[in-house]
Amino acid sequence: MISPETVARIRELMDEASVFEDDLEESFILGGGPGGQKTNKTSSVVRLSHAPSGIMVKCGETRSRETNRWLARRMLAEEILDRERRRKSAARQKAEKIRRQKRRRSRRQKQKMLDDKHAHSEKKAARRPVSEW
Repeated sequence: MISPETVARIRELMDEASVFEDDLEESFILGGGPGGQKTNKTSSVVRLSHAPSGIMVKCGETRSRETNRWLARRMLAEEILDRERRRKSAARQKAEKIRRQKRRRSRRQKQKMLDDKHAHSEKKAARRPVSEW
């Protein structure tokens, strides 16, 4: 059984992820794996679908349906928060890349870049077929 403190923490996590009970589609399916006949004959695995995000999670960690209900809600909220963090991180990386591209180079960097370009063009020019006189 899950303690009231754990339930309160899961509710806070759901609030942070903007997951509301009205948006959840909950279904119960037959379990499997270790636990024997009790697990295989009872519908203790919880499948949650979150309509706004399209995320679906399945939780059958314990033999208790009630415990699995709360664990599934926690998994769903964590997945939504994780996706949001990844999206923000990608946007931050993109902005950082643009900032680096726009940054002015020092004189030494600029001269080195131009020297490298010149050396590369000479290398490519040496690959051209020899023109006949």
